[in-house]
Amino acid sequence: MSQPVLLFDGVCNLCNASVQLIIRNDKKGKFRFASIQSDYGQEAIKKYNLGSENLKTVILIVGDTAYKKSRAALEAAKRMDGFWPLFYVFMIVPYPIRDLIYNWVANNRYKWFGKKDQCMIPSPELKDRFIQV
Repeated sequence: MSQPVLLFDGVCNLCNASVQLIIRNDKKGKFRFASIQSDYGQEAIKKYNLGSENLKTVILIVGDTAYKKSRAALEAAKRMDGFWPLFYVFMIVPYPIRDLIYNWVANNRYKWFGKKDQCMIPSPELKDRFIQV
């Protein structure tokens, strides 16, 4: 798949808000999306050998490379429109420190932002951007 694919926790309110943010700042429609819980998400986790703990992370697949945690978020920001690519400067922060902060938010995301009973259903206008397999 030539477009970047963002795998996200489909029941997480923070994750869903992040997907909506990317959609609003991706005017050319570069990104595609799939929940980690979907068949596509589970196949990608196996294909890229990402392990079972990845319900706590966002995964960005670009070509044959899968990024996770803070690297995935920064790689996504780099590909967005507007000022978002400026956040890529945080790549200078060593990944153990970035991922420590990322993990803290990920471990508390349901408590702070809540969760849904089921995965987000895209609107008809956005349906083509979501992988439903």
